[in-house]
Formats: sequence, structure tokens, C-alpha cells
Amino acid sequence: METRSKSLERPPPIINPHPHKNRPMKIEGKSAIIDKSAEDVYQFLSNFNHYEQLMPEQITNWNSDEKSCSFTIQGMASIQLAFGNNEPYKKVELLPVGKAPFNFSLHANLMEMGTSTKVTVYLDADLNPMLAMMAKRPMENLVNVMAENLKKSLD
Repeated sequence: METRSKSLERPPPIINPHPHKNRPMKIEGKSAIIDKSAEDVYQFLSNFNHYEQLMPEQITNWNSDEKSCSFTIQGMASIQLAFGNNEPYKKVELLPVGKAPFNFSLHANLMEMGTSTKVTVYLDADLNPMLAMMAKRPMENLVNVMAENLKKSLD
């Protein structure tokens, strides 16, 4: 009978003690180059009344004023947004207000390039693995459509 040395035994597999725990997820959209100054783009993005034209078609029941908006994602949830920590001519941050289906923040980063501005829209979300699988494609669509529509609106 052979005895195995302890050093040759495999360690036990690592098991995630919290398999359903939320994990941070960042979804970055395609960048858009807009033929406007960072100041002009920032001023546009600093007013929620301009956001309806940036949203995908699945957004309904749009209401807004300069500082907040609310809408329904068709077949899903109602969301209300307000501005977070904006940095003039560099970053606009949108945060959920009240009850949201998950914790998230939506951002537009601005980088002036001569007479144009490069805008990158991205979303940070805390999602459990199952929700992440279901929501990834719609969130990618959101950030890409917002960047495309921003370019269309300002060029």
C-alpha cells in the first residue's frame, strides 16, 4: 500500500462563499468626437431637458427639468436621475434618486481636442451575476446610443 505525501495532494477548490453577491461592472461605450468645445458640450449635458433626445427608443414617460429627470425603461423599471459630482468641462455624473432596480452611476467624460471634444459615456453598476448577464447588452446599448445621439444633436 502506497502512502501519498502531503505535499503532493491538491489543495481543496476555492469556493466563492457569496456566489450571488453583487459585483462592480463598468460598461464603456464608444467614444464620440463632437465638433464643439468641451464648454459647449458640458453646458448641453448639464441640463436634463436635453437628455430625452439622447436616450434609446425603449425609454418612455420622459419628464425633466434642468436638474433632474424621470423615465420608464419599457417593460422594466421607472428611474429618476439627478446630477452627481460634475466637473466643469471634464465630467458629468448622473445618479439614481429614490428606488432603483440596482445601484449605478452614468458618466460622460469630456476631453477637449483642439476645436473638438471627445466624449466617452460609461456606466458603473453593482449587479449580481444573473442580473449582469441579462442587463449587459441593454446597458451597452444605452451608453452607445447616448454617445451617438449626442454627436447627432451637437454636430
